[in-house]
Amino acid sequence: MKRLDSVDLEKLKMTGAGRAMAVLTSGGDAQGMNAAVRAVTRMGIYVGAKVYLIHEGYQGLVDGGDNITLAHWHSVTNIIQLGGTVIGSARCKAFTTHEGRLSAAFNLVQRGIANLCVCGGDGSLTGANIFRSEWSSLLQELVEKGRIAETVAQQYSYLNIVGLVGSIDNDFCGTDMTIGADSALHRIMEIVDAIMTTAQSHQRTFVLEVMGRHCGYLGLVSALASGADWLFIPEVPPQEGWEDRMCARLEASRTGSRLNIIIVAEGAIDANGKPISSTYIKDLVVKRLGYDTRVTVLGHVQRGGTPSAFDRILSCKLGVEAVVALMEASPDTPACVIGLSGNHAVRLPLMECVEMTKLVQQAMNEKRFNEAVKLRGGSFENNWNIYKLLAFQKPAQTKTNNSLAIVNVGAPAPGMNAAVRSAVRLAISHGHKVYAFHNGFQGLADDNLFEMEWYTVAGWTGQGGSRLGTKRTLPSKCMDKIVNTLNKYSISALLVIGGFEGYHGVLELFEARGHYEELCIPMCVIPATISNNVPGTDFSLGVDTAVNAAMEGCDKIKQSASGTKRRVFVVETMGGFCGYLATSTGLAVGADAVYIHEDPFTIRDLKTNVEHLAEKMKKDIQRGLVIRNENCHEHYTTDFIHKLYTAEGKGVFDCRVNVLGHLQQGGAPSPFDRNFGTKMGVKALQWISEKLADNCRQGRVFANAPNTACVLGLNRKVVSFTPVAELKPLTDFEHRVPKDQWWLNMRPLLKMLAKYQTSFSEYVPGSLKHVTERSLSVDAGF
Repeated sequence: MKRLDSVDLEKLKMTGAGRAMAVLTSGGDAQGMNAAVRAVTRMGIYVGAKVYLIHEGYQGLVDGGDNITLAHWHSVTNIIQLGGTVIGSARCKAFTTHEGRLSAAFNLVQRGIANLCVCGGDGSLTGANIFRSEWSSLLQELVEKGRIAETVAQQYSYLNIVGLVGSIDNDFCGTDMTIGADSALHRIMEIVDAIMTTAQSHQRTFVLEVMGRHCGYLGLVSALASGADWLFIPEVPPQEGWEDRMCARLEASRTGSRLNIIIVAEGAIDANGKPISSTYIKDLVVKRLGYDTRVTVLGHVQRGGTPSAFDRILSCKLGVEAVVALMEASPDTPACVIGLSGNHAVRLPLMECVEMTKLVQQAMNEKRFNEAVKLRGGSFENNWNIYKLLAFQKPAQTKTNNSLAIVNVGAPAPGMNAAVRSAVRLAISHGHKVYAFHNGFQGLADDNLFEMEWYTVAGWTGQGGSRLGTKRTLPSKCMDKIVNTLNKYSISALLVIGGFEGYHGVLELFEARGHYEELCIPMCVIPATISNNVPGTDFSLGVDTAVNAAMEGCDKIKQSASGTKRRVFVVETMGGFCGYLATSTGLAVGADAVYIHEDPFTIRDLKTNVEHLAEKMKKDIQRGLVIRNENCHEHYTTDFIHKLYTAEGKGVFDCRVNVLGHLQQGGAPSPFDRNFGTKMGVKALQWISEKLADNCRQGRVFANAPNTACVLGLNRKVVSFTPVAELKPLTDFEHRVPKDQWWLNMRPLLKMLAKYQTSFSEYVPGSLKHVTERSLSVDAGF
C-alpha cells in the first residue's frame, strides 16, 4: 500500500494552500461528532486550507450568513470530550428542494468553498451526493441569474464530497463501526448494570427497550454483553410460538439466578411483520409466569453523554483521512465515505454503501431475514451466531472423558470473567468437566481448584477484576508440581486467560513437552491485559476499559483546571514498556505530548514540548496535558518531567502531577471488553474441542504439535490461532512487548492534532474498498 512520506505531506500542503473546505454535521446527533469536527478542522488547517464550520447542518448551508464561519485552530479546542455536536444539526426540508440546493451552492462558492465534509447518516450522505452531481448545473444557473461571475463558476467547477458516518445504530454497510455506536453501548450497559442490582434485590424481570428502529445492532451487542435471557431485533423475528419458548427459557434461567433480562429493539417485529412492543412482552410474562416485571425504555439517553474512547479515536482517524481524501480528490474521483476496516481507515464509494444499506431494508421488507443478517456484515452475523449459541445452550446429558483447566495469569484485566463464563458454559454443554484454578500457575501447582458448574458463572459477564484470582508466577518456578496436578485430575486441555505472563507461561509449558508427557495437551491463551503487550493479537482483553478509565481521569483533570489560569498537568499511565495505553489515551483526550518507550525522546524534545506549551499559554489556551507511560525512559521520570516543566515554564504556567495508577485496572468492563471476552471464550473452547477430537487416540489425548499451543488473537478483524513457538522470535522478552506494534501509526495523528510539525512517513492512507453483496458476505468481521 502506498505510504505518505514527508514529501507527500509537502505536496498535500501545496494542494491545500489557498483551498477552502467546510465541515457540517447533519441528521441525528451522535457522540464523537465533535471529535470528528475537531480532527477535520485541524487537519485542514495543518495542510494549509481555509476551513469553515457550517452550523445547523444543511439548514445552515442553505441559510448562509453567520451559519458559515471561518475556523481557527483554537475554534475546536476542548470539544473532543463533549457529546452531541457543538456546530449543531438539523433536519432540513429546504435542502431537498432545488431552490434550497441553489442557495447552498451560492453560499459555498461565495466563500470559495469547493470541498465539503459531511458527518451524518445515510440520508445526509445521499443528499450530499445529489448536491455534488448537480453542482455544475447549479453554478451555471447562478451565472445565468447574475449572482456569480462566469470566472467564478469555472474556478470552482466541481465539488469534492467526503462523508463520515455518524449514527448510534451502526447501520451503514461497508464500515465496521459508525461514529457514536460504541458510546451508545456504554450508555446502555451503564443502565443494564444499574437495573441488574435492583432486579436481583426484588427477583424481578426487566424488559429493556433500546433504540434501533431498523437495525438491531445495539440490542444484539448489549444482549451479548449482558447475558440477556431473550432478545428481539428487527433482522431476526421470532418464529411462531415464541411466547411459549421465551417463557420456558425465563423459567429455566431462574434456577441459580434471581432475575431475568429481556432486551427488545424498538423496531422488533414477529415473523408476520407485526410489531412486538415492550409492553406486550411485559404483560405476557406477568400473565404466563406471574413474575414481577418492569419495562424501561432507554430512549434518547443513548444519544447523550460524553463519547467513549473508541469513538474519539475513531473520529480522529476518520477525520484526518477525510481531509487527505479531499485534498487528493479530482473531478473524476467518486464521492467517498471514510469507514473503518479492522484498525484502519478506508475509503468507500459513497453510493455503493448507500445502495447496500438500502438492500438490507429491502431484504427485511421481503422477509428474507437470513439475507438481511448477512448483508449487515460479518461482525453482525458473528455476534448473532454467538448469542444464539450461548442463549440456548444447556448442560450436556452425555459426559465426555475430557477435563478442562482454566486459569487467570498476570494482573487482573476487565473482561476476564466474561471469557471464563462463556468458555465454561460452552465446555459443559459439550460434556466436558471444567476445573478452575485460583491464582494462576501457582494455584495449578498448589492444587488450589474447584469444579465449575453451570450456574457458578451466572452474572460474571459484567464483573471486573478476576473472580478466579491471578498471579504472575511462571511455570518454570513450579513445573513438577504443575505436572503432578495435571496428572492427578487427568487434565485434557488448558485455557489460560492472562497477559504477557500467560503467553510466556504457555511457551514454557510447550518447550517442556519433551520432558513431561502430561504437557502434550491442547493449550490456548486468551490475551487479557490492560498493557496490550501480548504478541499475536492487536487487542487484549481489558485494554478498552483501561483506556476509557484513563480518559475519564484525564477529562476530570482537565476540567479541574478550567478555573485555573495557565496550568500543565503531567499524567502517568500504566502499560509497562508498551505505550499503547498512553498513546490511545492521549489521542482520546487531545494531549499536548505523550511520552512512550517505543518512540525515543531526548532532553531537546522535552525542551521543545515545554516551549510549544509556553507559546500556547501566551494565547487562548490556559491549560495543557502531558501523558507519560510509566516506563517510557529510565532517567526522564515523571518527577523529572514535572520539575523540568515547572522550571522552564516558570512565569508562564505552573505544573501538577497525577499518577492514575490502579484505577485503570478496576471497574466494570466496557461493552467492548464484555463482548470481546464472551466471543473469545467461545472461540477458544471451540478450538480446544476441535483439538481434543483431532488428537485423541484410544480414549487418550496426546497433542505435541506446535499448533496445539496457541495464542488466540484478533488481527485487523480476523481471529487467528498463532503457535507460541512462532511468536517467540517476534517477542522482545526484555521489555515484554511484541517487536512490531501496529498502533504506532497513530503517533503522527496525535502529534499533528497537537500542532507539532511531523513527518507522515508512518501514516498509511486509506485504500479504496468496494462494497458489494459479495464483499459483505465474505467479510471476516469479528
